[in-house]
Formats: sequence, structure tokens, C-alpha cells
Amino acid sequence: MDLNGKAALVTGGAVRVGKAIALALARAGADVAINYFSSAAAAIATVGEIEATGRRALAIQADVAQGDQVNRLVEQTVAGLGRLDVLVNSASLWRKTPWAELDEAAWDQLVDIALKGPFLCAKAAAPHLAAHGDGAIINIVDLSAFVPFPNYMPHSAAKAGLVNLTYALAMELAPAVRVNAIAPGPVLPPPDYTEAKIRAVARRTLLGHWGTADDVADAVVFLARAPYITGVVLPVDGGERLGRH
Repeated sequence: MDLNGKAALVTGGAVRVGKAIALALARAGADVAINYFSSAAAAIATVGEIEATGRRALAIQADVAQGDQVNRLVEQTVAGLGRLDVLVNSASLWRKTPWAELDEAAWDQLVDIALKGPFLCAKAAAPHLAAHGDGAIINIVDLSAFVPFPNYMPHSAAKAGLVNLTYALAMELAPAVRVNAIAPGPVLPPPDYTEAKIRAVARRTLLGHWGTADDVADAVVFLARAPYITGVVLPVDGGERLGRH
């Protein structure tokens, strides 16, 4: 897909990796709608950065775990940008949930955002993505989809489910829509990571260092453009999944 003149929707696109993805798509020629939940100021700032590249941008508030809000999100994206060609499901809530403290409310919130949200977004976006015969969905998972992170059970379960949802959507939406996922490794340290923890994580990778949010964003642009790739999960992890063994 040539991204020039195309339109993309990035959930969780106001900050961190989501922001890098939105900016990369804009630099590749796409107009971009940014979905956010509570990061209004950051979303508006990111819109300004996208517009500085010469592309159009929208910031749209919506809870991706709510079907009516997702339908509105997609409708506003298409109304504002004229079309929809690429959906990036990046929204996620990173929160530690030790087993002893995990309850139903926490489980529902985390799984709904990270797994139900991508399903709802794909369902609402699919007719628009298919309209031009070359749509793309890219889901953002992580390595917990394959080996659960301790104290992050709902997150890990949701990401594992999102891998399987990626495969199922690729089958259901072919040939008009390609569906892939990216599994980042260490690209942005969580705010609570110490310098010692950051160094230890780097040593787990085969390349010996952290990546960047732009590494993930570049992979998104690659998969959005790649006309003969669907149903794959692309690790962007410096070999961490192998270095752990």
C-alpha cells in the first residue's frame, strides 16, 4: 500500500509508542486520527506535530472497550479524513496486578481495553478498510503473549488472545484487509524502572541494548505497506525472546 493520501486510525496514539506510530504514518504520507482516553493535552500536541509534517490530523476521545464509543470513533475518523485505510490497535493499560490483589474489576478493565477493544475497532473499521481493497490492521502485542509477565496476568492473557485474534481476523477479512501484529520487546522503559533494571533488561537481548519507539513505528509502516504479508506476528525485540533462554 502506498500510504500517500491514505488515512490511518491509531488507538492510544497520543503518547509513547502510539505517538511514535502516528508520527511515522504521517511522515509516510498518511493523514492520521489519534484516539485517546484521558491524555487530551498530549493528543492535541501530537496533532500539532502531525500537522507540521503537512498531513491532516484529528484527536478523538473514546473508550475502546465501549462499542458505541468505538462506532463513533470510526465514524468521526471517516467523516474527518474522508476514508480509512489503516487501523493500528495500540491502546493498552499497563498496570501491575499481583495475584493476591487481582479481582474481577481489574481483570475486566485490563482485558477489555487490550483484547475487546481491538475486536470492536476491527469490527467497526472493517467495511471502510475493505472499501478500497487494500486495508490493513496492525495489532500491538508484546512478549507476554508468549511467556507471561509475572504480576501482569490480565495483561499477558489479553495479549495472548490478541495474537490469536490477529490470526482469526486475517482469515476472516482476507483478501481485502491484511491483519498482522507486532510484538515489541524493550523499547521504552516503564517509569518505575531503575537504572539497574534497565541494564539487566538490555543484557537479556541478543543485541545488548534497548530499542526505541521508532523501531516499532517503522515496523508498523512496513506492515501497512507490505502487500503480501498477512497473519504474522513480527517481533521487534532485539532478540529478547531468544536471549531469555
